[in-house]
Amino acid sequence: MAPSLVERTVDDVAEVVTKKDRAQSNYKEAFSQSAATTNYEAEINGSEKAPPAKYPNYLPYWDDVKYPAYEHFDAYEHGRDADPKFPNLFANGGEVKELTANIGAEVTGVELSKLNRAGQDELALFVAQHKVVAFRAQGFAALPIQEALDFAEYYGPSHIHQTSGAPKGFPRVHLVHRSASDTTAKDYFEERTNSVTWHTDVSFEMQPPGTTFLYLLDGPPAGGDTLFGNMAEAYNRLSPAFKERLHGLKAVHSGHEQAQAATDRGSIFRREPVSNVHPIVRTHPATGEKALYVNPQFTRRIVGFKKEESDYLLKFLYDHIALSADLQCRVKWDVGTVVAWDNRVTAHTAILDWQDGQRRHLARLTPRAERPYETPYEEKK
Repeated sequence: MAPSLVERTVDDVAEVVTKKDRAQSNYKEAFSQSAATTNYEAEINGSEKAPPAKYPNYLPYWDDVKYPAYEHFDAYEHGRDADPKFPNLFANGGEVKELTANIGAEVTGVELSKLNRAGQDELALFVAQHKVVAFRAQGFAALPIQEALDFAEYYGPSHIHQTSGAPKGFPRVHLVHRSASDTTAKDYFEERTNSVTWHTDVSFEMQPPGTTFLYLLDGPPAGGDTLFGNMAEAYNRLSPAFKERLHGLKAVHSGHEQAQAATDRGSIFRREPVSNVHPIVRTHPATGEKALYVNPQFTRRIVGFKKEESDYLLKFLYDHIALSADLQCRVKWDVGTVVAWDNRVTAHTAILDWQDGQRRHLARLTPRAERPYETPYEEKK
């Protein structure tokens, strides 16, 4: 058969793959939320397969309001004011169970919303020391949303996420939500072999979060756990010469890819995306600990290094973070759970392992903190 007079020079399959690769080049998104993935009828009224959402006031909505760029503010670290014996945090008793030897604790018998200011100061220090703490049997989800925000904003002004849905009237609440009727997990695993996305939250901001809170609203009967890693201990594991070499290095953190991913799925971004430069090793203002501050979701390039050099060193650090299971803990969610962690000294990843057709719904309160800084290298004796 003779060739056609007009031969196509575009391969449709190749174009689809190229578009997907471009969208996922440096940013891996396991939870691609938008209005298109949210079945509001089923969430509000329920369906044959699932009951209504337990907290419809927390359902995510996306509006086209644009917010200005953040300006610098003077952050205050309340952990510095804390009594290290925690008499106010545990004024009514309470039980602490260590999750692992290196990171994490589980606390029962403490109601966060009832803490006085001294108790909140101690909470900041307690979380910084343990890195992540699961507080069980909390009434946080039932509070009026503004009361929950008031509690969190003691630690700093809330971050408004650039792409996520938020409850109506409360853009400062970041929602992690997958409808009971959402089947995008199947689509996701057609392109990826795993859902692991180690990161620290919005590290591309000039003043990223410090003490952070995430609480369960509704969840599957099993699955949807969150892994946390101790970035202070990950730093400590390195050899003295390697640690010393990392000091003084800075890296670019970018929010542009997250905004582009939202655009590609037809969603919104609330402010012009930004990039910022932060030290690779940062110091915690309350504990003085040094911690690695890079992550594969948002860190892009070491300043002053050629691309191949930067990629080589960052890959080592990313592998170190991901493979150090002895510096990680796995937090299981339950009704009434509030997880508090310090974004300055941890990394975390959600796990997309629950069944399609099951709802997962959480709210995050994200106070911003100081601009990351580092103190001089000191070799421990």
